[in-house]
Amino acid sequence: MRVLVVDDEVGLAETVRRGLAADGFVVDVVHNGTDAVWAATETAYDVMVLDIMLPGLSGYRVVEELRRKANWTPILMLSAKDGDHDQTDALDLGADDYLTKPFSFIVLIARLRALIRRGAPERPVVMAAGDLTLDPARRRVHRGDTELHLTPREYGLLEFLMHHRGDVVTKTQILDSVWGSAFEGDPNIVEVYVRYLRRKIDVPFDRRAIETVRGMGYRIDAAGG
Repeated sequence: MRVLVVDDEVGLAETVRRGLAADGFVVDVVHNGTDAVWAATETAYDVMVLDIMLPGLSGYRVVEELRRKANWTPILMLSAKDGDHDQTDALDLGADDYLTKPFSFIVLIARLRALIRRGAPERPVVMAAGDLTLDPARRRVHRGDTELHLTPREYGLLEFLMHHRGDVVTKTQILDSVWGSAFEGDPNIVEVYVRYLRRKIDVPFDRRAIETVRGMGYRIDAAGG
């Protein structure tokens, strides 16, 4: 799940980024309204966390501009302002939810997950490849009747592969979607996590759902291995 965080308070934005990343989100951060419109236009995000008071375009104007462009990314407004009129203005312009600073991080996570579920009704409730299933709403993975316990990064990798089940995806595509475009570490981290994932979803069940396509990338067998 990919999130755009827009806040000119650099420290707060970084805290939110780290917290969301630890929970399995891929997070991009920008610090002004103009960059927010550009980023949301260039990249498909599952949800956006948007501050109201921003340099350049305000959060209100960002919402207005994106909706004018028929960009329906779910938006949670985040602001130090606490007033009925501020919330009403944001919602009337097309925002989907509103949270006042200071906020509970647990509540932020819950609100974002709710927006993602509501904002993407075309997604299957449960994705399946044979008897391997992934429930994005509950973040639960099963092989048959057995629940599998994955780390946030392992879950993100499996979710990306399941979205593209049957198709070959490159290491670059995986890095960009699961680790984020700003990732500057060793790209071989993909191979490491594919190995981790195989040990949990394939090896104990004598399956081979995750295929390595030499010279191209990886594919998850639509039949589940």
